[in-house]
Amino acid sequence: MRLIQKSLIFTGLFILALTQTACDKFLSVDPPYTQDVENFFQTPEDYDRALTGAYDMLQASFLTMWIGEIASDNAIAGGESVNDSPGLHQIDNMTHGGVNVELRNVFRWNYTGLTRANYILENKDNIDFPGKAHIMAEAKFLRAYYYFELVKYFGDVPLIIDKRIGIEEALQIARSPKTEVYAQIEKDLKDASEVLNPVASQKGRATKGAALSFLGKVYLYQNKFTEAAATFDEVIATGSYSLIPNYNDLFSVANENNSETVFDVEYTGLEGGSYGCLICLEGNAAVGFQGIRQYNGPVYGDGNSYNLPTQDLYDAFSSIDPRRNATVLDIDAFIAAQPNAASITYAIGAGGHTGYYNNKYIKRQGEIGLPDNDLTSPVNYRVMRYADVLLMAAEAHYQLGNASTAQALVNQVRSRAGIQGITVNSIDKIYRERRFELSGEGLRFFDLVRTGQAATNIDGFIAGKHELFPIPQVEIDLTGGNWSQNPGY
Repeated sequence: MRLIQKSLIFTGLFILALTQTACDKFLSVDPPYTQDVENFFQTPEDYDRALTGAYDMLQASFLTMWIGEIASDNAIAGGESVNDSPGLHQIDNMTHGGVNVELRNVFRWNYTGLTRANYILENKDNIDFPGKAHIMAEAKFLRAYYYFELVKYFGDVPLIIDKRIGIEEALQIARSPKTEVYAQIEKDLKDASEVLNPVASQKGRATKGAALSFLGKVYLYQNKFTEAAATFDEVIATGSYSLIPNYNDLFSVANENNSETVFDVEYTGLEGGSYGCLICLEGNAAVGFQGIRQYNGPVYGDGNSYNLPTQDLYDAFSSIDPRRNATVLDIDAFIAAQPNAASITYAIGAGGHTGYYNNKYIKRQGEIGLPDNDLTSPVNYRVMRYADVLLMAAEAHYQLGNASTAQALVNQVRSRAGIQGITVNSIDKIYRERRFELSGEGLRFFDLVRTGQAATNIDGFIAGKHELFPIPQVEIDLTGGNWSQNPGY
């Protein structure tokens, strides 16, 4: 992650803790110094290194960028074939079950992130030093982030706070009701917002505005419209954020961390990796995966043709809305408009082809990292933009009967896009505006589910089942069957 140095601290510490006893059997003398998980937090630098490790699991956000689009009406899985990342194709077709690599990764990577945050908070009283409160606030923000991802996907999940658990406890711990998980998320975000600074000391760090924006979002997901509206209004009133003038500039590397940035996951193209460990990468894997297969031409780079926008998404836009072309690349129209069109080529993957590509997160010339550059894009993932805050505020206000406030917020977003304002006389207009503004960013599926529109808009969606994803079967097996599966799976 850019400017947040990758940490292998936890791998090293846990291996050391597990192997120290075995090593002692073969050594004639004890090592003169051993630092393990029980005595790690001895200096301020130790806490900062541990926090780096907790931030590092944000790398997993590329999965939500994929699944949030592919599971919806916005995109298909694509790729080389239906056997290439079959988990994504199962999600695309609504045939996914408890054995799905992508969903297991969502589960375990987010639990790894919150466990790292818990490890810091478990040791919060070891020593005192200037800035400790801020580190604890960031750890709470991260724990809330990871738990919010988990509860969105899986509903009831085990709630573990401020501690690590042993094998026996892991086998016995139950799934906590999602109401309890949401309550903890709210508490963590409130606590974090009271300590975090309005401006991050380092790019990619959590801020007060980020904590409050996520708190408002968590309220919205629970239909707590009064609390959501008040929280979003607090963010807006700070004046810390503003929409940048040109929508087309939002997703370039050159315009990262602009006035619209509430929270980004930071990536760099300076370190490589491999397909065998996507969570180990420093670059944004989604960008290369979503590139144009075997492309040879201007502007763009070649890629793997995943997460392809649908005709339905393209047709949803007005032809005069500039967000259409900024969101959806019509590859054939683009090529036809080039002066050397006959020399531009690309290939179609057997995993599906729509003729469209995600123009927000796509490999572009000048934004390409080191080989293998499919895996090393430096393009940040815009987790929370100010436009999203405005539209969520509009939704909450409309639900409370404040239609005029909602209309002003929606039209602020439309005005930036250069299109005429609308009369907001139905909640559906706000929902549609969210699609126009935010498609391609991993939000669509979860928006459709939480607003009750999924069964109407997603082919194969079964109401009462597909609102949640299945708990990975291997996790159920590891608890000895202590956990029940989500309904319908």
